[in-house]
Amino acid sequence: MVTTYILGHVRVLKDERMLEDQMISVVDGLIQEIRPHRAGLGADIDGAGKLCLPGIVDLHSDALAREYRPRPGACMPVDLAMQAAEGNLMAAGVTTAFHAVSFQTKSAVGIPIGSPQAPDVHHAISHYEEPRMDHRVLHRLDVRCPDGVHMLRDHLGGAEVPLVSYEDHTPGQGQYRDRTVMERWLREAQHMDPTQAAEHVDRLIAERDQQLTFKQQTLGWLAELAATGTIRLMGHDPVTPQEIDELIARHAVIAEFPTTLEAAQWAHLKGVSTVAGAPNVLLGGSHSGNVSALELAQAKVLNILASDYLPSSLLSAAFELARLGYATLSEAINMITKNPAVAAGLNDRGILAPGYRADLVLCSDTLSRPRVLQTLTAAR
Repeated sequence: MVTTYILGHVRVLKDERMLEDQMISVVDGLIQEIRPHRAGLGADIDGAGKLCLPGIVDLHSDALAREYRPRPGACMPVDLAMQAAEGNLMAAGVTTAFHAVSFQTKSAVGIPIGSPQAPDVHHAISHYEEPRMDHRVLHRLDVRCPDGVHMLRDHLGGAEVPLVSYEDHTPGQGQYRDRTVMERWLREAQHMDPTQAAEHVDRLIAERDQQLTFKQQTLGWLAELAATGTIRLMGHDPVTPQEIDELIARHAVIAEFPTTLEAAQWAHLKGVSTVAGAPNVLLGGSHSGNVSALELAQAKVLNILASDYLPSSLLSAAFELARLGYATLSEAINMITKNPAVAAGLNDRGILAPGYRADLVLCSDTLSRPRVLQTLTAAR
């Protein structure tokens, strides 16, 4: 592990200005100095004129889940999945990843989740040997699932303040307020016929009404934890300004994947950070039929991009927003570095400046799409 070195001959973006031929000194994993690389000075790593950016901070990554279960019924060992996910994330320039771990017994569409359970995945992430990057947990909590709430209770109280995203995916609200979206997913991913899919959704709606009291109790508990700083709270899939107000009343600081422009605008007005999926930017819209991330960016109410299910989308999505003129390049890069770090309470990263973690990404920006060439982290 080498944590003290000099990175030379790189370009650095600072306040919309591109600084040419810069030298970055790193001491014990922290940036010590950024200055022009004078002729005759050596460097441990020659950046060869490439663009150097802060390491990407991904607030919602499904990379681990996809490596663990690459196809239905095929589950890999969790430690092997961690290695594969880490490789994919670092290849995409991600140096801090919040792995989405579901504290619930059923998936978003009501399908039982196979092993391992959330505590086992949480343990694997926390005890991963010799990590090359910073692995963290996004605690996704189904507010209607008693078993999930009990599992989360058992995992609170560590040294770090957990990031918790509360969600309710039952049809008729949030991401699935149009029930036909869930029915289509069940047909395509679970191979149900139209009748089976409709009956499955009907059953979920009936169960939803039976669990309303427990949902309110869970939300009250989360609000108390957020108010005391025990957790950092996110609200998943808000639809209306009223839901943003409820999110604020629960001391949540992030609106994750708002499904309408109105919700995002109200969140922005109230000082709540908004998160959209980077794949949404590249696809030109939401695969679930919700508001487009491009629309949010054009309206200047988008703060953060998360990879969701595709780590490689992050850097390309930021450059795409700049290409379209929906953000300056500096603003777009902040959406995948500084802004998510600040929103998550990680004030030691996401910025190229002395004293910050030396999580660095070298990339090429001369091709039709940006390309990550090398990822350096404070740990290595």
